[in-house]
Amino acid sequence: MKKIKILIVDDHPMMREALVTALGDEADMKVVGEATDGAEGIKLAVECKPDVILMDLLMPGMGGLEAIARICEVIPDARIIVVTSLEDEDKILSAIQAGALGYFPKTAPRTFLLEAIRKVADGVPYLPSGIAVKLFKGIRGTKALGGRSAVDEPLTSRQDEILALIGEGRSDQEIAKVLHLEEATVRSHVHRILQRLGVENRAQAVAYAKRIRE
Repeated sequence: MKKIKILIVDDHPMMREALVTALGDEADMKVVGEATDGAEGIKLAVECKPDVILMDLLMPGMGGLEAIARICEVIPDARIIVVTSLEDEDKILSAIQAGALGYFPKTAPRTFLLEAIRKVADGVPYLPSGIAVKLFKGIRGTKALGGRSAVDEPLTSRQDEILALIGEGRSDQEIAKVLHLEEATVRSHVHRILQRLGVENRAQAVAYAKRIRE
């Protein structure tokens, strides 16, 4: 069985130890490195070639946001999950825009973390439903990419449901099963969501624009 190689970047020894312990019994996962700050995280990301990077945001020296951006510059297909106690929408948006593919609160259950790692390892964005709801509420009323206001053309209730499920990392097939729709219908809705929000892909749809201040 091919194991998912994981790099942990967190300045707290106890948190690193907890994550190593949490992942230790999983047959399909292997921790290949531990870094104590962003700079070391970049170095180990290049050396260890992990499939998934678990990244804290608040660290001395180089923080998580800068580390994410720099890792994505040298490894464009890096798959990074932010694991943090910070849950405000500005931090979520900034992390996703920097290149993170997932955002995971430290207070969430271990089983959700395992799900997040497996999804992100497959290239599927991951946001817990609570984080997704907070994010969508926080960015309602902001301007979408291209300068268009999100409230000028609000999403339909069905599109809101689909967008929330995308935020949970669901595939079109999974969304179709949850909502009892044809997969082709879901793909059509996703296409219209991307057009309406003025974004290019599903990851951008989860956080369709950085907050633009007047």
